[in-house]
Amino acid sequence: MRPTLFVMVGLPGSGKTTLAKQLEQRHHALRLTPDEWMMPLFGWGESGDKRDVLENLLWSVAARTLELGLNVVLDYGLWGRWERIEYRARAEALGVRVELHFLDLPLEELWVRVGRRNRNLQPGEVPITLEELTGWFGVFEAPTLEELASYPLRS
Repeated sequence: MRPTLFVMVGLPGSGKTTLAKQLEQRHHALRLTPDEWMMPLFGWGESGDKRDVLENLLWSVAARTLELGLNVVLDYGLWGRWERIEYRARAEALGVRVELHFLDLPLEELWVRVGRRNRNLQPGEVPITLEELTGWFGVFEAPTLEELASYPLRS
């Protein structure tokens, strides 16, 4: 069977990393979560263009892993439609399957979950304010029904 790229789509608090960890175990996949690398290397935030540099580096690791026949979980969030199109095209160019996981929750539920996480931060996690979450909610481009339907494998 061809390897699979599992693509996580959603905002903070939606459960992306929790699901990514489950997929990692279930499918013996390499999980790539940029925040787990950003904090130790650069601290919180975009850190200039360092996040883009990191995500490009992580993609090169993902691509090589997929070429070797292993599954990869890309836990990026992929808030913009163009990002999802780009990563899907990259994966398909490698001849691998792509499975989309869109975790869609209303802002109120995201805030409840983020608030819970804020009260019990783990190493590498940073608090998120309601203002930040609301701003991100406003720029997030949720996949359309047409986009979702174009993925034969999705949840």
